[in-house]
Amino acid sequence: MKHFSIAGVQMYVTAASNIEMMKHKIDLTVSIYPWVDMIMFSELAVFGPLTSYSQVDSSLTEQVFCDLAKKHNIWIVPGSMYQTRGDKIYNMAIAINPQGEVVTRYDKLFPFFPYEEGVEPGDKFATFDVPDVGRFGISVCYDLWFPETARSLAAMGVDVILHPTLTPTIDRDVELAIVQSTAAINQCYVFDVNGIGAGGNGRSIVCGPDGRVLYQASVGDEIIPIELDLERVHRSREHGILRLGQPLKSFRDRKIKFDVYDESNPQHYLNTLGALDKPQRKVRLDDAFEPLKTL
Repeated sequence: MKHFSIAGVQMYVTAASNIEMMKHKIDLTVSIYPWVDMIMFSELAVFGPLTSYSQVDSSLTEQVFCDLAKKHNIWIVPGSMYQTRGDKIYNMAIAINPQGEVVTRYDKLFPFFPYEEGVEPGDKFATFDVPDVGRFGISVCYDLWFPETARSLAAMGVDVILHPTLTPTIDRDVELAIVQSTAAINQCYVFDVNGIGAGGNGRSIVCGPDGRVLYQASVGDEIIPIELDLERVHRSREHGILRLGQPLKSFRDRKIKFDVYDESNPQHYLNTLGALDKPQRKVRLDDAFEPLKTL
């Protein structure tokens, strides 16, 4: 069996640098759970959710976590941070191996438009292999609302989707359902870590390749150590979810072509939906005629 242990850190995030607290959480996690192989934080945990803290040069910040990974001989995924390249801002996540090396960088494919204003979407997937264990992929928050992203990672052979998120809103229940269904549909683990404070409303969740919830956190500070058995992914994909549905094989063997992806289709319903704008307060009819009442 291929076992691999991940500790998700659900912590209070401020709208400023959180590096010192993250360093403390890493040291604490390793002290309490020395058997853990990876430590993972929530989206934008490093500097909080404001683009005003976007880093023009993130090398010194990355080095802090690289040194900690090497010191503790552990994988670290420090959530994400805003990074400025040229005149564009990206929501970037990294993964660091136990040798203290950044093995992949990933720009969030779907910023939370129209609310995550001024952030440029990425255009590449990110996967990395843990030797003798399996393949891991990174997905950030709103990315998971688009099933094509997780399906693409699964088709690339990913066993575990690491999903740092920042959800402070009332749709967290919906996101929990999406995490669970994503794990089932793609027959993989999904490790979703949300923050608290400026970093979200907690309730991090871990789901297995049969879609079942392995653990769901509450709304406070919490370290979530979960041992994953990646052989369960392989058995699910070979024999079916609970020896039943085999969605990845069925998707592979499909006969239908999905015309929804043909952007040249002039009859495309999606083209009728209007601009991607923030909803505004509706003007009441009485308010619209208020100036006339004074004449």
